Amino acid sequence: MTNLASLSLFTVLVFGLVAIELRAARRSKHFSFREATLASVIWIALALAFNAGVYFFRGPQSALEFLTGYVLELSLSLDNVFVFALTFTWAAVPTEIQHRVLFWGVLGALVMRAIFMVAGVELIGHFRPALPLLGVFLVVSGFTLLRRKEKTIRPERNLALRLARKLFSVTENYEGATFFVRRNGHLFATPLFLVLIMVETTDVLLASDSIPAVLGVTRDPFIVFTSNLFAVLGLRALYFVLARALIKFRYLHIGICLVLVFVGATMVGSHLYRVPTWASLAVICSLVAVTVVASVARGAAETIQSPGADS
Repeated sequence: MTNLASLSLFTVLVFGLVAIELRAARRSKHFSFREATLASVIWIALALAFNAGVYFFRGPQSALEFLTGYVLELSLSLDNVFVFALTFTWAAVPTEIQHRVLFWGVLGALVMRAIFMVAGVELIGHFRPALPLLGVFLVVSGFTLLRRKEKTIRPERNLALRLARKLFSVTENYEGATFFVRRNGHLFATPLFLVLIMVETTDVLLASDSIPAVLGVTRDPFIVFTSNLFAVLGLRALYFVLARALIKFRYLHIGICLVLVFVGATMVGSHLYRVPTWASLAVICSLVAVTVVASVARGAAETIQSPGADS
């Protein structure tokens, strides 16, 4: 099978999966923990099956790049879960209507990453210093995020949210899963629309990190796009699995920041030495795994030392 034929086949497959996920997201209200876990496992299995297809049609190097990009993007997408959870808590969004924002949040994430991917690939292709400059951006972003003691939602700093409040009158309460309602001939936005604005605008910032990061692994647009797709498509299910658990992983944020710093450093030094893809994969997995284990160990130690542990 030619490269063009394999690319066409994979493209049809990917967009078919996108259609399935978005259709399911529109029909379902919310996942139970069991359903979300099963869906997450299915998405990871599909990504690994896709990786096997990449290996068969495009060779071991492309397969390794896809796997590394997927693991990297899946790790960084945990920031999306953090943002969803913090935003829903800040806005007191009822559980039964959170699926509505998640549906558009995932769709927005796909669009944002596609735009950043095209821009990033074109920039690197036409401007050679772009790769180390993007690397510097990632290193600075990693250290900046590392210095933050905790993640917080600051709606007063969101320009899009402030603009939406000026353009629309907003109802006092949620109106089911709708973003707009009409009353006496006038159009009103609901608080759920403001939540959507928060999620979508924040995802622009997250995409500005994730796309340069995967470009540090591969400049193949096909690998960049598909690794992002599979990471983002599982976000809705991943949210219902990890939203509460991530709060207990207090060191995971440090691991994600260090991943950004590491990938950025490899991009800065790429003109001197190209870090093997397998080595990047090993470092990324190690950083995430160590911070998760450290978080679990810290939580267990605090449980043992808690005054109520003996009761």
